[in-house]
Amino acid sequence: PTEGIQPSIIKDIGRVIRMLADRGDMAIVLCEQYYDFAEELADDYLVMERGEVIARGLGKDMEANGVRQLVAI
Repeated sequence: PTEGIQPSIIKDIGRVIRMLADRGDMAIVLCEQYYDFAEELADDYLVMERGEVIARGLGKDMEANGVRQLVAI
């Protein structure tokens, strides 16, 4: 949801998403092209390429699992 959004607003969006997730009464599916934003918020991740899942795991493991190299804009 952050393409073309002012950086200060991106931080506000992140805070709201985290607040909603922390309530624990809903699941949030975040489709995001900005890696750092997604990594900061992800409890779990899934990367798809041409409709196929090519990587999945815990958000805290994204960097160690090389997810940054799998995503491109």
